[in-house]
Amino acid sequence: MSLSGKTAIITGSNSGIGLGIARELAKAGADVVLNSFTDRDEDHALAAEIGQETGTNARYIKADMSKGDECRALIEKAGACDILVNNAGIQHVAPIDQFPTDKWDAIIAINMNSAFHTTAAALPMMRKAGWGRVVNIASAHGLTASPFKAAYIAAKHGVVGMTKTVALETAQEPITCNAICPGYVLTPLVEEQIPNTMKEYDMSREDVVKNVLLKRQPSKEFATVEQLGGTTIFLCSDAAAQITGTTISVDGGWTAL
Repeated sequence: MSLSGKTAIITGSNSGIGLGIARELAKAGADVVLNSFTDRDEDHALAAEIGQETGTNARYIKADMSKGDECRALIEKAGACDILVNNAGIQHVAPIDQFPTDKWDAIIAINMNSAFHTTAAALPMMRKAGWGRVVNIASAHGLTASPFKAAYIAAKHGVVGMTKTVALETAQEPITCNAICPGYVLTPLVEEQIPNTMKEYDMSREDVVKNVLLKRQPSKEFATVEQLGGTTIFLCSDAAAQITGTTISVDGGWTAL
């Protein structure tokens, strides 16, 4: 479908999943707003590159997703928000009795609270425009759990719950809110981890991928950022107009176990 005339804001999108989704939305015709907490020349150059490749208006706006006022300012600075993709996130792994308080606070702020602030700021714009899509990038860990990831799992479960509430509050409007729950996705960050993991476990790349990284992913294949972008575009389509308040798992069967 064509998303021409729509403006999409994707948080945490100067790399990885967010960047992949932004590229796919731009290919579908949407004007896109990239975001992260940095304000480098390369951030703005990345947006310009996407705009040139797709013929869309692509911009980069700095905003620190750990700060509520900056989350809301991002939406206001964009000037329009038809599609909001709440993607920003960080991770830390530690037993709960050793989990640093500052890491807990940061993960809850960036992974969950930011989605509250951006959604609250975007909904009035969507209502004025008479159409809107909120797509929250949750995780398989928004539906299940693993040890040592208390903050991440709490935040992603919270995002799934908030998704349902927003959907109910907008159920009689042409606005939907859904969560995509990826399993492991092949991003540059994950790719960089593979050589070190090979050394740590004295395994081949294939064995590390299948038996370590994708241990809980039955397909034994990574999801791709393009697949997540395609799922986002589907949720923006007319075919998905009655899909709201739910989760779509892109996890190779992880949550079917």
